[in-house]
Amino acid sequence: MPWRKLLPVAIGIALAGCGGGGQKIINGAGSSFVYPLLSQWTSDYSKATGIRINYQSIGSGGGIRQVSARTVDFGASDAPLTPHELDSLKLFQFPIIVGGVVPVVNVPGVEKGHLKLSSRLVCDIFMGKITRWNDPALRKLNPDLNLPDMEITVVHRSDGSGTTWLWTNYLSKACPEWKERVGYGKSVRWPTGIGAKGNEGVANYVKQNTGTIGYVEFAYAVQNSLVYALLENKAGNFVEPSVEAFRAATASASWDPGTHFYQILTWQDGDKSWPVVGAVFILLPREKKETNRMILDFFGWAFDNGDDAALNLHYVPLPMQVKDLIRGYWKEVVLR
Repeated sequence: MPWRKLLPVAIGIALAGCGGGGQKIINGAGSSFVYPLLSQWTSDYSKATGIRINYQSIGSGGGIRQVSARTVDFGASDAPLTPHELDSLKLFQFPIIVGGVVPVVNVPGVEKGHLKLSSRLVCDIFMGKITRWNDPALRKLNPDLNLPDMEITVVHRSDGSGTTWLWTNYLSKACPEWKERVGYGKSVRWPTGIGAKGNEGVANYVKQNTGTIGYVEFAYAVQNSLVYALLENKAGNFVEPSVEAFRAATASASWDPGTHFYQILTWQDGDKSWPVVGAVFILLPREKKETNRMILDFFGWAFDNGDDAALNLHYVPLPMQVKDLIRGYWKEVVLR
């Protein structure tokens, strides 16, 4: 099934695994951030092994709720859970990939990588304080662009979203006013704008409507030919989204199995770091060892065979030493 249609639908059908020649259906749900990559990985895995996996792109909040209620076998979230939350919900957690969230716009005459947005401007736009594209502050920072006298429409997620968690976490760090008035989370009380469901929904709305600005995982921007902006990072530099800029933001990451790999990668130091970066985490029920073993067979295969697909879709594969830490966590914690 081609993911490029960007519909929040299931990937695959079933995973062979039960004894006696039967089939065990493995269901996962959550992050739309990682859907393009999981679609490719599951397709490749099916071709290599004949095994298929069912994953629904419903947003990180939905994935957390469903795996917590044990209505799916695994969840996927871009918002990491703290060790205390994992203990309360009786879940394991580990990362599988890193990616970036990017601002996308549909403004006549503006091409990708040309519009500069400072932290202050992003904050003011999403606060509803800057409401037109020819605002003096936007024109001052972008003197070479012919910004139109057009209303700005902010497009945000309407569902519980790890992408929103990352975007609002970045805003909370880059803009004290945002932290005080809005804060961060999978869902927030937005000061302005309209909601769309999933990365798919935000990407489609921005693509179809002029004057819009939204935020999506980078693969959605690329595959939908959306115009992305340059962002000011913590070092004060305007950087373009790329695998290299996302990787730079992970330079000081500390992946600790003792905290179930809890790690936040927004607003990191580094001249070349992209300011809105996050990992995608897989959530597993602690009591389902046999099902977990089959799920880990898939992610182990993806770690061994999926890096090229990840890079082609503009995600950052985890370094080998981090994968080794995760494999140790699987052996000593998840499957023990």
